[in-house]
Amino acid sequence: MKKISIVLTVVISLFWTVSCHDDLDLSSPNALTTDQFWATESDAQQGVNSIYAMFYKEGTWARWMYFRLDLTSDEGYSDSPWIELADWTRFNYINYNFWEGNVNTWRDTYKAIFRCNQVLSNVPDIDFQNEADKKAIIAQAKFFRAFYYYYAALLWEDVPIILEPSDPLDKPQQNTLSEVWVQIEKDLNEAFPDLPLTWGANDVGRPDKGAAKAMLAKTYMQQRKWDEAKTALDFLVTGEGAKYSLVDNYKDNFTDINENNSESVFEIQYGDQRKGGTGESTDAAVSTNRPQFFAPNGIGWSDGRARFWLVDAFKNEKDKNGGIDSRLRATLFYPDLYKDFGDKVYNRDWQWGDKESWFRKGARDYYRDNEDYFSQVNYRLIRYADILLRYAEVLNEQGKTSEAYQYVDMVRERANMVPLSIAYPEIGNDKDKFLERLKIERVLELAGESVRWGDLKRWGDLDNQTKVDKIAERDPDFNNFIVGKHHRLPIPQVDVENNPNLNQHPEY
Repeated sequence: MKKISIVLTVVISLFWTVSCHDDLDLSSPNALTTDQFWATESDAQQGVNSIYAMFYKEGTWARWMYFRLDLTSDEGYSDSPWIELADWTRFNYINYNFWEGNVNTWRDTYKAIFRCNQVLSNVPDIDFQNEADKKAIIAQAKFFRAFYYYYAALLWEDVPIILEPSDPLDKPQQNTLSEVWVQIEKDLNEAFPDLPLTWGANDVGRPDKGAAKAMLAKTYMQQRKWDEAKTALDFLVTGEGAKYSLVDNYKDNFTDINENNSESVFEIQYGDQRKGGTGESTDAAVSTNRPQFFAPNGIGWSDGRARFWLVDAFKNEKDKNGGIDSRLRATLFYPDLYKDFGDKVYNRDWQWGDKESWFRKGARDYYRDNEDYFSQVNYRLIRYADILLRYAEVLNEQGKTSEAYQYVDMVRERANMVPLSIAYPEIGNDKDKFLERLKIERVLELAGESVRWGDLKRWGDLDNQTKVDKIAERDPDFNNFIVGKHHRLPIPQVDVENNPNLNQHPEY
Protein backbone atom coordinates (compact mmCIF):
# COMPACT_ATOMS: atom_id res chain seq x y z
CA MET A 1 0.00 0.00 0.00
CA LYS A 2 1.26 3.44 -0.85
CA LYS A 3 2.69 5.78 1.73
CA ILE A 4 1.95 9.46 2.15
CA SER A 5 4.48 11.40 0.10
CA ILE A 6 4.57 14.25 2.59
CA VAL A 7 6.03 13.11 5.91
CA LEU A 8 4.29 14.93 8.75
CA THR A 9 6.94 14.67 11.42
CA VAL A 10 5.49 17.24 13.79
CA VAL A 11 2.09 18.81 14.11
CA ILE A 12 2.53 22.17 15.75
CA SER A 13 0.08 23.39 18.34
CA LEU A 14 1.91 26.10 20.21
CA PHE A 15 0.06 27.12 23.34
CA TRP A 16 -0.11 30.58 24.79
CA THR A 17 1.01 31.10 28.38
CA VAL A 18 -1.84 32.06 30.67
CA SER A 19 -1.09 33.82 33.94
CA CYS A 20 -3.77 34.29 36.57
CA HIS A 21 -1.38 35.53 39.26
CA ASP A 22 2.05 37.10 39.24
CA ASP A 23 3.78 34.10 40.81
CA LEU A 24 1.70 31.37 39.14
CA ASP A 25 3.21 30.03 35.89
CA LEU A 26 0.84 27.71 34.06
CA SER A 27 3.09 27.07 31.07
CA SER A 28 4.01 23.44 30.52
CA PRO A 29 7.72 22.59 30.92
CA ASN A 30 7.25 19.93 28.23
CA ALA A 31 5.77 22.26 25.62
CA LEU A 32 7.91 24.33 23.27
CA THR A 33 7.19 28.03 23.19
CA THR A 34 7.06 29.98 19.96
CA ASP A 35 10.48 31.53 20.64
CA GLN A 36 12.03 28.14 21.31
CA PHE A 37 10.61 26.39 18.27
CA TRP A 38 11.08 28.65 15.25
CA ALA A 39 14.87 28.50 15.00
CA THR A 40 16.02 26.14 12.23
CA GLU A 41 15.25 25.08 8.68
CA SER A 42 13.89 21.84 10.10
CA ASP A 43 11.48 23.80 12.29
CA ALA A 44 10.29 25.72 9.25
CA GLN A 45 9.72 22.51 7.29
CA GLN A 46 7.84 20.91 10.16
CA GLY A 47 5.80 24.07 10.49
CA VAL A 48 4.64 24.02 6.89
CA ASN A 49 4.01 20.26 7.10
CA SER A 50 1.62 20.92 9.97
CA ILE A 51 -0.60 22.78 7.50
CA TYR A 52 -0.93 19.63 5.40
CA ALA A 53 -2.04 17.74 8.51
CA MET A 54 -5.25 19.79 8.43
CA PHE A 55 -6.39 17.67 5.47
CA TYR A 56 -6.86 14.83 7.96
CA LYS A 57 -9.23 16.67 10.31
CA GLU A 58 -12.96 16.00 10.48
CA GLY A 59 -13.97 19.58 9.82
CA THR A 60 -12.13 19.77 6.51
CA TRP A 61 -11.39 17.13 3.91
CA ALA A 62 -11.34 14.03 6.09
CA ARG A 63 -15.12 14.19 6.54
CA TRP A 64 -17.51 17.11 6.84
CA MET A 65 -16.45 19.24 3.86
CA TYR A 66 -18.15 16.77 1.52
CA PHE A 67 -21.44 17.27 3.36
CA ARG A 68 -21.17 21.01 2.75
CA LEU A 69 -20.14 20.86 -0.91
CA ASP A 70 -21.54 17.61 -2.35
CA LEU A 71 -24.65 16.86 -0.30
CA THR A 72 -25.90 20.44 -0.03
CA SER A 73 -25.69 20.75 -3.80
CA ASP A 74 -28.27 19.21 -6.13
CA GLU A 75 -25.98 16.21 -6.74
CA GLY A 76 -26.44 14.66 -3.30
CA TYR A 77 -28.50 14.52 -0.17
CA SER A 78 -28.73 12.80 3.19
CA ASP A 79 -31.51 10.73 4.69
CA SER A 80 -29.43 9.90 7.74
CA PRO A 81 -31.39 8.80 10.82
CA TRP A 82 -29.36 11.49 12.55
CA ILE A 83 -31.94 14.12 11.72
CA GLU A 84 -29.90 17.19 12.59
CA LEU A 85 -27.04 15.98 10.39
CA ALA A 86 -29.38 15.44 7.46
CA ASP A 87 -31.07 18.78 8.07
CA TRP A 88 -27.80 20.58 7.47
CA THR A 89 -27.77 19.23 3.90
CA ARG A 90 -31.36 20.38 3.23
CA PHE A 91 -31.22 23.97 4.46
CA ASN A 92 -32.89 23.38 7.81
CA TYR A 93 -30.41 25.33 9.92
CA ILE A 94 -31.86 25.52 13.43
CA ASN A 95 -28.90 25.23 15.78
CA TYR A 96 -26.15 27.43 14.33
CA ASN A 97 -23.74 25.81 16.79
CA PHE A 98 -24.29 22.30 15.42
CA TRP A 99 -20.81 20.85 15.61
CA GLU A 100 -20.81 18.44 12.67
CA GLY A 101 -22.69 20.78 10.34
CA ASN A 102 -20.99 24.08 11.02
CA VAL A 103 -18.73 24.69 14.00
CA ASN A 104 -16.22 21.93 13.31
CA THR A 105 -15.58 23.11 9.77
CA TRP A 106 -15.35 26.76 10.88
CA ARG A 107 -12.92 25.81 13.65
CA ASP A 108 -10.69 23.66 11.47
CA THR A 109 -10.69 26.27 8.70
CA TYR A 110 -9.30 28.87 11.09
CA LYS A 111 -7.01 26.33 12.69
CA ALA A 112 -5.47 25.76 9.26
CA ILE A 113 -5.22 29.51 8.70
CA PHE A 114 -3.52 29.86 12.10
CA ARG A 115 -0.88 27.34 11.05
CA CYS A 116 -0.32 29.22 7.80
CA ASN A 117 0.08 32.45 9.76
CA GLN A 118 2.60 30.82 12.09
CA VAL A 119 4.78 29.95 9.13
CA LEU A 120 4.38 33.35 7.50
CA SER A 121 5.19 35.18 10.72
CA ASN A 122 8.17 33.13 11.87
CA VAL A 123 9.94 31.59 8.89
CA PRO A 124 11.20 34.89 7.38
CA ASP A 125 13.46 35.33 10.43
CA ILE A 126 15.07 31.87 10.11
CA ASP A 127 18.42 31.57 8.34
CA PHE A 128 18.48 29.12 5.42
CA GLN A 129 21.43 27.81 3.44
CA ASN A 130 19.35 28.13 0.29
CA GLU A 131 17.06 31.16 0.14
CA ALA A 132 14.90 29.45 -2.50
CA ASP A 133 13.95 26.78 0.05
CA LYS A 134 12.73 29.47 2.45
CA LYS A 135 10.73 31.15 -0.29
CA ALA A 136 9.11 27.84 -1.25
CA ILE A 137 8.00 27.23 2.34
CA ILE A 138 6.52 30.72 2.60
CA ALA A 139 4.81 30.25 -0.78
CA GLN A 140 3.17 27.02 0.36
CA ALA A 141 1.79 28.77 3.44
CA LYS A 142 0.38 31.57 1.29
CA PHE A 143 -1.18 29.04 -1.08
CA PHE A 144 -2.91 27.26 1.77
CA ARG A 145 -4.06 30.43 3.47
CA ALA A 146 -5.70 31.37 0.18
CA PHE A 147 -7.02 27.83 -0.20
CA TYR A 148 -8.82 27.83 3.14
CA TYR A 149 -10.16 31.34 2.67
CA TYR A 150 -11.51 30.27 -0.74
CA TYR A 151 -13.68 27.62 0.86
CA ALA A 152 -14.61 29.96 3.72
CA ALA A 153 -15.78 32.41 1.04
CA LEU A 154 -17.88 29.70 -0.63
CA LEU A 155 -19.47 28.61 2.63
CA TRP A 156 -19.85 31.68 4.89
CA GLU A 157 -18.79 34.59 2.63
CA ASP A 158 -18.29 37.55 5.04
CA VAL A 159 -15.62 36.21 7.40
CA PRO A 160 -12.72 37.70 9.38
CA ILE A 161 -9.41 37.94 7.54
CA ILE A 162 -6.67 37.03 10.01
CA LEU A 163 -3.11 37.50 8.77
CA GLU A 164 -1.09 37.09 11.97
CA PRO A 165 -0.86 34.23 14.51
CA SER A 166 -3.91 34.73 16.68
CA ASP A 167 -4.31 34.83 20.42
CA PRO A 168 -7.26 33.21 22.21
CA LEU A 169 -8.41 36.64 23.40
CA ASP A 170 -8.35 38.20 19.91
CA LYS A 171 -11.59 39.58 18.52
CA PRO A 172 -10.94 39.92 14.79
CA GLN A 173 -12.89 42.31 12.62
CA GLN A 174 -15.35 40.92 10.10
CA ASN A 175 -14.59 41.43 6.43
CA THR A 176 -16.78 41.55 3.37
CA LEU A 177 -16.78 38.83 0.75
CA SER A 178 -15.13 41.24 -1.70
CA GLU A 179 -12.30 41.83 0.75
CA VAL A 180 -11.86 38.08 1.24
CA TRP A 181 -11.54 37.56 -2.53
CA VAL A 182 -8.93 40.33 -2.69
CA GLN A 183 -6.85 38.64 0.02
CA ILE A 184 -7.09 35.26 -1.72
CA GLU A 185 -5.92 36.79 -4.99
CA LYS A 186 -3.03 38.51 -3.20
CA ASP A 187 -1.80 35.35 -1.49
CA LEU A 188 -1.98 33.24 -4.64
CA ASN A 189 -0.25 35.85 -6.80
CA GLU A 190 2.52 36.18 -4.21
CA ALA A 191 2.85 32.40 -3.83
CA PHE A 192 3.11 31.69 -7.56
CA PRO A 193 6.66 32.97 -8.31
CA ASP A 194 8.26 30.94 -5.50
CA LEU A 195 6.52 27.63 -6.16
CA PRO A 196 8.23 25.20 -8.54
CA LEU A 197 6.77 24.18 -11.86
CA THR A 198 7.09 20.58 -10.64
CA TRP A 199 8.18 19.12 -7.30
CA GLY A 200 10.60 16.22 -6.97
CA ALA A 201 9.45 12.70 -6.15
CA ASN A 202 9.91 13.17 -2.39
CA ASP A 203 7.56 16.17 -2.37
CA VAL A 204 4.67 14.88 -4.44
CA GLY A 205 1.45 16.40 -3.14
CA ARG A 206 2.75 19.90 -2.53
CA PRO A 207 1.14 22.72 -4.55
CA ASP A 208 3.13 23.86 -7.57
CA LYS A 209 2.72 26.77 -9.97
CA GLY A 210 -0.12 25.00 -11.77
CA ALA A 211 -2.06 24.51 -8.54
CA ALA A 212 -1.65 28.19 -7.68
CA LYS A 213 -2.91 29.30 -11.08
CA ALA A 214 -5.81 26.85 -10.90
CA MET A 215 -6.92 28.20 -7.52
CA LEU A 216 -6.49 31.74 -8.83
CA ALA A 217 -8.67 30.93 -11.84
CA LYS A 218 -11.35 29.44 -9.57
CA THR A 219 -11.22 32.58 -7.44
CA TYR A 220 -11.60 34.90 -10.42
CA MET A 221 -14.42 32.79 -11.86
CA GLN A 222 -16.46 32.93 -8.65
CA GLN A 223 -16.30 36.72 -9.03
CA ARG A 224 -17.07 36.49 -12.75
CA LYS A 225 -13.76 38.14 -13.59
CA TRP A 226 -13.54 36.35 -16.92
CA ASP A 227 -10.50 38.14 -18.39
CA GLU A 228 -8.39 37.53 -15.29
CA ALA A 229 -9.58 33.92 -15.14
CA LYS A 230 -8.63 33.41 -18.78
CA THR A 231 -5.09 34.67 -18.08
CA ALA A 232 -4.70 32.28 -15.13
CA LEU A 233 -6.05 29.32 -17.13
CA ASP A 234 -3.83 30.14 -20.11
CA PHE A 235 -0.87 29.13 -17.98
CA LEU A 236 -2.25 25.61 -17.53
CA VAL A 237 -3.74 25.06 -20.98
CA THR A 238 -1.54 26.88 -23.48
CA GLY A 239 1.32 28.42 -21.52
CA GLU A 240 4.40 27.44 -19.55
CA GLY A 241 2.40 25.24 -17.19
CA ALA A 242 0.71 23.18 -19.91
CA LYS A 243 2.16 19.90 -18.63
CA TYR A 244 -1.14 18.13 -17.95
CA SER A 245 -3.10 15.58 -19.94
CA LEU A 246 -6.18 13.42 -19.47
CA VAL A 247 -5.41 9.85 -18.45
CA ASP A 248 -6.79 7.15 -20.71
CA ASN A 249 -8.76 5.40 -17.98
CA TYR A 250 -11.26 7.76 -16.35
CA LYS A 251 -11.50 5.55 -13.25
CA ASP A 252 -7.79 6.03 -12.55
CA ASN A 253 -8.76 9.37 -11.03
CA PHE A 254 -10.70 7.71 -8.21
CA THR A 255 -8.65 4.77 -6.93
CA ASP A 256 -5.27 4.36 -5.23
CA ILE A 257 -3.78 2.62 -8.25
CA ASN A 258 -2.68 5.55 -10.45
CA GLU A 259 -2.43 8.51 -8.13
CA ASN A 260 -0.68 11.81 -8.84
CA ASN A 261 -1.03 11.13 -12.53
CA SER A 262 -0.83 13.49 -15.50
CA GLU A 263 -4.39 14.71 -14.93
CA SER A 264 -3.82 15.78 -11.34
CA VAL A 265 -3.40 19.51 -10.80
CA PHE A 266 -3.72 19.20 -7.04
CA GLU A 267 -4.70 16.23 -4.92
CA ILE A 268 -4.82 15.48 -1.23
CA GLN A 269 -2.50 12.65 -0.19
CA TYR A 270 -4.19 9.99 1.95
CA GLY A 271 -2.88 6.79 3.53
CA ASP A 272 -4.05 3.95 5.76
CA GLN A 273 -0.81 3.27 7.63
CA ARG A 274 -2.09 4.81 10.87
CA LYS A 275 -5.39 3.87 12.52
CA GLY A 276 -5.73 6.61 15.10
CA GLY A 277 -8.26 9.41 15.40
CA THR A 278 -8.28 12.86 13.86
CA GLY A 279 -6.60 14.71 16.73
CA GLU A 280 -3.00 15.72 17.28
CA SER A 281 -1.61 12.46 18.68
CA THR A 282 1.34 10.73 17.03
CA ASP A 283 -0.90 7.91 15.79
CA ALA A 284 -3.46 10.28 14.20
CA ALA A 285 -4.87 8.92 10.97
CA VAL A 286 -3.88 10.35 7.60
CA SER A 287 -6.98 8.97 5.91
CA THR A 288 -10.27 10.15 4.46
CA ASN A 289 -13.58 9.07 6.00
CA ARG A 290 -15.63 9.93 2.92
CA PRO A 291 -16.18 6.34 1.69
CA GLN A 292 -17.35 5.26 5.17
CA PHE A 293 -19.98 8.01 5.28
CA PHE A 294 -21.04 7.81 1.61
CA ALA A 295 -21.13 4.02 1.19
CA PRO A 296 -24.37 2.16 0.33
CA ASN A 297 -26.52 0.72 3.10
CA GLY A 298 -24.81 -2.15 4.88
CA ILE A 299 -21.32 -1.11 3.81
CA GLY A 300 -20.72 2.11 5.73
CA TRP A 301 -22.74 4.76 7.58
CA SER A 302 -24.64 5.71 4.40
CA ASP A 303 -25.18 9.31 5.48
CA GLY A 304 -24.55 10.69 2.00
CA ARG A 305 -26.37 9.66 -1.17
CA ALA A 306 -26.43 10.70 -4.82
CA ARG A 307 -29.53 12.05 -6.53
CA PHE A 308 -30.91 9.66 -9.13
CA TRP A 309 -31.28 12.37 -11.78
CA LEU A 310 -27.54 11.95 -12.27
CA VAL A 311 -28.07 8.41 -13.58
CA ASP A 312 -30.64 9.69 -16.05
CA ALA A 313 -28.27 12.47 -17.16
CA PHE A 314 -25.61 9.92 -18.12
CA LYS A 315 -28.14 7.90 -20.11
CA ASN A 316 -29.59 10.80 -22.09
CA GLU A 317 -26.87 10.58 -24.74
CA LYS A 318 -25.28 7.49 -26.28
CA ASP A 319 -21.57 7.24 -27.01
CA LYS A 320 -20.07 6.75 -30.46
CA ASN A 321 -20.83 3.04 -30.33
CA GLY A 322 -24.41 3.47 -29.18
CA GLY A 323 -23.53 2.53 -25.60
CA ILE A 324 -23.90 4.22 -22.22
CA ASP A 325 -21.51 6.98 -21.24
CA SER A 326 -18.75 4.97 -19.54
CA ARG A 327 -18.23 7.63 -16.88
CA LEU A 328 -21.46 6.50 -15.24
CA ARG A 329 -19.74 3.24 -14.32
CA ALA A 330 -17.06 5.00 -12.27
CA THR A 331 -19.33 7.70 -10.86
CA LEU A 332 -22.36 6.00 -9.29
CA PHE A 333 -23.75 2.84 -7.77
CA TYR A 334 -27.34 2.34 -8.99
CA PRO A 335 -29.86 -0.51 -9.57
CA ASP A 336 -28.84 -1.39 -13.14
CA LEU A 337 -25.09 -1.17 -12.68
CA TYR A 338 -24.67 -4.91 -13.08
CA LYS A 339 -26.98 -5.06 -16.08
CA ASP A 340 -25.34 -2.08 -17.76
CA PHE A 341 -21.68 -2.80 -17.05
CA GLY A 342 -21.47 -6.20 -15.31
CA ASP A 343 -20.23 -4.69 -12.03
CA LYS A 344 -21.22 -6.10 -8.67
CA VAL A 345 -21.26 -3.62 -5.81
CA TYR A 346 -18.61 -4.58 -3.24
CA ASN A 347 -18.84 -8.04 -4.82
CA ARG A 348 -22.33 -8.58 -3.39
CA ASP A 349 -25.75 -9.30 -4.79
CA TRP A 350 -27.72 -6.15 -4.07
CA GLN A 351 -31.32 -5.35 -3.36
CA TRP A 352 -31.75 -1.83 -4.68
CA GLY A 353 -34.61 0.61 -4.51
CA ASP A 354 -35.84 1.79 -7.90
CA LYS A 355 -34.31 5.24 -7.53
CA GLU A 356 -31.38 4.39 -5.27
CA SER A 357 -27.94 5.72 -6.15
CA TRP A 358 -24.70 6.33 -4.32
CA PHE A 359 -21.41 8.04 -5.12
CA ARG A 360 -18.82 5.56 -6.37
CA LYS A 361 -15.80 7.82 -6.84
CA GLY A 362 -13.30 7.05 -4.09
CA ALA A 363 -15.08 3.85 -3.05
CA ARG A 364 -12.87 0.79 -2.62
CA ASP A 365 -15.21 -1.83 -4.04
CA TYR A 366 -12.55 -2.61 -6.66
CA TYR A 367 -10.62 -4.66 -4.11
CA ARG A 368 -12.62 -5.01 -0.86
CA ASP A 369 -16.21 -5.59 0.25
CA ASN A 370 -16.53 -3.00 3.01
CA GLU A 371 -15.44 0.48 4.03
CA ASP A 372 -13.95 1.99 7.18
CA TYR A 373 -12.59 5.28 8.46
CA PHE A 374 -9.15 4.75 6.94
CA SER A 375 -9.40 5.12 3.17
CA GLN A 376 -6.04 5.65 1.49
CA VAL A 377 -7.49 6.85 -1.83
CA ASN A 378 -6.18 10.30 -2.67
CA TYR A 379 -8.76 13.00 -3.32
CA ARG A 380 -8.18 14.70 -6.67
CA LEU A 381 -9.21 18.18 -5.66
CA ILE A 382 -8.40 19.77 -9.03
CA ARG A 383 -8.26 17.69 -12.20
CA TYR A 384 -7.19 18.84 -15.65
CA ALA A 385 -10.62 17.88 -16.97
CA ASP A 386 -12.07 20.52 -14.64
CA ILE A 387 -9.53 23.04 -15.96
CA LEU A 388 -10.50 22.33 -19.58
CA LEU A 389 -14.21 22.77 -18.86
CA ARG A 390 -13.49 25.97 -16.95
CA TYR A 391 -11.46 27.23 -19.89
CA ALA A 392 -14.43 26.55 -22.16
CA GLU A 393 -16.73 28.39 -19.75
CA VAL A 394 -14.47 31.44 -19.63
CA LEU A 395 -14.08 31.57 -23.41
CA ASN A 396 -17.85 31.37 -23.78
CA GLU A 397 -18.34 34.19 -21.29
CA GLN A 398 -15.86 36.28 -23.31
CA GLY A 399 -17.97 35.78 -26.43
CA LYS A 400 -15.56 33.23 -27.92
CA THR A 401 -18.03 30.35 -27.99
CA SER A 402 -16.68 28.86 -31.21
CA GLU A 403 -13.24 28.55 -29.58
CA ALA A 404 -14.68 26.92 -26.47
CA TYR A 405 -15.96 23.77 -28.17
CA GLN A 406 -12.55 22.15 -28.56
CA TYR A 407 -11.92 22.03 -24.81
CA VAL A 408 -15.27 20.41 -24.07
CA ASP A 409 -14.58 17.93 -26.87
CA MET A 410 -11.26 16.93 -25.29
CA VAL A 411 -13.16 15.80 -22.21
CA ARG A 412 -15.95 14.16 -24.21
CA GLU A 413 -13.48 12.28 -26.42
CA ARG A 414 -12.08 10.29 -23.51
CA ALA A 415 -15.61 9.10 -22.74
CA ASN A 416 -16.02 8.13 -26.43
CA MET A 417 -18.69 10.78 -26.96
CA VAL A 418 -19.13 12.52 -30.32
CA PRO A 419 -18.05 16.16 -30.63
CA LEU A 420 -20.40 18.62 -28.98
CA SER A 421 -21.24 20.45 -32.22
CA ILE A 422 -22.39 17.19 -33.81
CA ALA A 423 -24.38 16.01 -30.80
CA TYR A 424 -26.05 19.39 -30.21
CA PRO A 425 -25.90 21.45 -33.43
CA GLU A 426 -28.71 23.69 -32.17
CA ILE A 427 -26.27 25.34 -29.74
CA GLY A 428 -24.25 26.99 -32.47
CA ASN A 429 -22.59 30.11 -31.13
CA ASP A 430 -25.39 30.93 -28.73
CA LYS A 431 -23.67 31.83 -25.46
CA ASP A 432 -26.61 30.98 -23.22
CA LYS A 433 -27.29 27.63 -24.88
CA PHE A 434 -23.62 26.73 -24.68
CA LEU A 435 -23.54 27.49 -20.94
CA GLU A 436 -26.65 25.41 -20.30
CA ARG A 437 -25.03 22.45 -22.05
CA LEU A 438 -21.73 23.06 -20.25
CA LYS A 439 -23.55 22.78 -16.94
CA ILE A 440 -24.49 19.22 -17.92
CA GLU A 441 -21.00 18.45 -19.23
CA ARG A 442 -19.55 19.45 -15.85
CA VAL A 443 -21.97 17.12 -14.06
CA LEU A 444 -21.12 14.18 -16.31
CA GLU A 445 -17.39 14.66 -15.80
CA LEU A 446 -17.19 15.98 -12.23
CA ALA A 447 -20.21 14.68 -10.29
CA GLY A 448 -19.35 14.01 -6.65
CA GLU A 449 -16.05 15.92 -6.78
CA SER A 450 -17.02 18.87 -4.55
CA VAL A 451 -17.29 21.49 -7.31
CA ARG A 452 -21.05 21.67 -7.82
CA TRP A 453 -21.90 24.08 -4.97
CA GLY A 454 -19.38 26.59 -6.29
CA ASP A 455 -20.75 26.07 -9.80
CA LEU A 456 -24.33 26.80 -8.75
CA LYS A 457 -23.24 29.99 -6.99
CA ARG A 458 -21.08 31.15 -9.91
CA TRP A 459 -23.84 30.57 -12.46
CA GLY A 460 -26.32 32.58 -10.41
CA ASP A 461 -28.61 29.56 -10.14
CA LEU A 462 -29.21 30.31 -6.46
CA ASP A 463 -30.01 33.98 -7.01
CA ASN A 464 -33.72 33.93 -7.92
CA GLN A 465 -36.75 31.81 -7.20
CA THR A 466 -37.34 30.70 -10.77
CA LYS A 467 -33.90 29.13 -10.99
CA VAL A 468 -34.15 27.56 -7.54
CA ASP A 469 -37.53 26.07 -8.45
CA LYS A 470 -35.88 24.46 -11.48
CA ILE A 471 -33.22 22.91 -9.25
CA ALA A 472 -35.94 21.69 -6.86
CA GLU A 473 -37.45 19.64 -9.68
CA ARG A 474 -34.40 17.36 -9.50
CA ASP A 475 -33.56 17.90 -5.82
CA PRO A 476 -36.59 18.35 -3.51
CA ASP A 477 -34.34 19.67 -0.73
CA PHE A 478 -34.28 22.95 -2.65
CA ASN A 479 -37.95 23.42 -1.79
CA ASN A 480 -36.52 24.50 1.58
CA PHE A 481 -34.08 26.94 -0.02
CA ILE A 482 -34.78 30.62 0.73
CA VAL A 483 -33.31 32.96 -1.86
CA GLY A 484 -31.08 35.56 -0.25
CA LYS A 485 -30.46 33.37 2.79
CA HIS A 486 -29.33 29.84 2.10
CA HIS A 487 -26.61 30.71 -0.41
CA ARG A 488 -24.35 30.84 2.65
CA LEU A 489 -24.14 29.20 6.05
CA PRO A 490 -24.84 30.99 9.31
CA ILE A 491 -21.73 31.89 11.25
CA PRO A 492 -21.42 29.72 14.38
CA GLN A 493 -23.40 31.59 17.00
CA VAL A 494 -20.85 30.91 19.72
CA ASP A 495 -18.29 32.93 17.77
CA VAL A 496 -20.75 35.76 17.21
CA GLU A 497 -21.56 35.92 20.92
CA ASN A 498 -17.89 35.87 21.96
CA ASN A 499 -16.71 38.46 19.44
CA PRO A 500 -18.40 41.89 19.39
CA ASN A 501 -16.70 42.59 16.05
CA LEU A 502 -18.42 39.63 14.38
CA ASN A 503 -22.03 39.97 13.22
CA GLN A 504 -24.32 37.16 12.26
CA HIS A 505 -25.48 37.33 8.65
CA PRO A 506 -28.59 39.54 8.74
CA GLU A 507 -30.79 36.96 7.01
CA TYR A 508 -30.22 34.62 9.98
